[in-house]
Amino acid sequence: MKPPDAGRTALRPRDAATLIIVRRDATAKPRVLMGRRHASHAFMPNKFVFPGGRVDPADCRVEPIADLDPAVRDKLMARMRGTATPARARGLAMAAIRETFEEVGIIIGRAANKQRPASRSSTWRAFLETGHRPDLSAMRLFARAITPPGRPRRFDTRFFIAEASAAVNLDEPARAASEELLDPYWVTIEEARDLDLPSITRDILRRLDMALAAPSPFDPAAPLTFQYWRGRTWQYDTI
Repeated sequence: MKPPDAGRTALRPRDAATLIIVRRDATAKPRVLMGRRHASHAFMPNKFVFPGGRVDPADCRVEPIADLDPAVRDKLMARMRGTATPARARGLAMAAIRETFEEVGIIIGRAANKQRPASRSSTWRAFLETGHRPDLSAMRLFARAITPPGRPRRFDTRFFIAEASAAVNLDEPARAASEELLDPYWVTIEEARDLDLPSITRDILRRLDMALAAPSPFDPAAPLTFQYWRGRTWQYDTI
């Protein structure tokens, strides 16, 4: 991790979430979904990243059809800035689902059997109009990282992972509502290493490669790494 740029005022990091969808077809190596950011973006232009973005207030208000695994919820609340609540933990996972739908059109959810809830968020309205509600039960917290001071944008990002089976429209994505990412790509971890990646994404991929070789990579109670800058060094804590 590169040291922070000197001479810039440290911004307070915003809560953010990203989702790594892991596709493990029987005859192929595991693949993950990535997209390339536009060249005009001030934050990480042209970089390949996982779908994700900052938390929106609506993410804490839309009711999911199934809640987080308790172990995932507790890990999200651990060392949470401000007042740690289950609603905020849920909102982080909901943000990852919303951003994935908004940027690449993939639905992590289940068909709703009752009247869909309303939302003032245009993205959540579009999601709910598909006849699905978000399903948090398959979401696993994999890592957490805070952008170092001195960057033009700072995020306290939670990296979620989910099996591709959690998506209801994997091969027929809805029309993306955002222009933040260019065309999405399914790539193996080996192929991803040759892309133009942010340093944190490269580190997450390295950890994911090791995790997928383990017997239970989607264990909700598995420990995760929390990375952040303190003083003059990059810290690695375990949650």
